[in-house]
Amino acid sequence: QVQLVESGGGLVQPGGSLRLSCAVSGFTFSSYGMTWVRQAPGKGLEWVSDIRSDGGSTYYSDSVKGRFTISRDNTNDTVYLQMNSLKPEDTGVYYCARPGSYWGQGTQVTVSS
Repeated sequence: QVQLVESGGGLVQPGGSLRLSCAVSGFTFSSYGMTWVRQAPGKGLEWVSDIRSDGGSTYYSDSVKGRFTISRDNTNDTVYLQMNSLKPEDTGVYYCARPGSYWGQGTQVTVSS
């Protein structure tokens, strides 16, 4: 059974940081690229970041480039999203996914003073 379980969300003030984690089970994690996607309240899905299977290449949307860092631990089957300099517009539900296949349940991030 495939599972993707996100954690690490919460309420943070503007300028603060959060680190999201996504623990994966049920498939060979090290063989697949992974992605983070978010959905702001009342809006559609927005791609945030990708990482290749070996972690050698990473990609970011312009809205988060320079502030967010994606990484992975292929020993512990976990993908991370380090989020710094958070802005209110980063508020939303953050999902990790194996592109085209599986999604987690999401974790809420709220950036507010």
